[in-house]
Amino acid sequence: MRGARASVAVIRDKGQVTIPSRIRKAAHLGEGDSVEVVITADGILLRPRKLVDATQAWFWTRSWQRAEQQASEDIRKGRTRTYESDKDFLRGFAK
Repeated sequence: MRGARASVAVIRDKGQVTIPSRIRKAAHLGEGDSVEVVITADGILLRPRKLVDATQAWFWTRSWQRAEQQASEDIRKGRTRTYESDKDFLRGFAK
């Protein structure tokens, strides 16, 4: 966020730091979310890390997300079909 207004936080007991609410909102961080803490040449970087259950990780792959975006666009543009029954649906594959 180049040019963003700086915020000041205070280090509390046990190293706890409260991230200001406007920054939490901008970073989509909520209670219990994880952040990666990295030392850089410029200082300390906090990087949001959303942890995903291993059984759900496939959904967040780039290829799956691209397909989800394409499906959403198809729905938005009306490129869909409705079938009266499962048999009608399966017959659609025979064409």
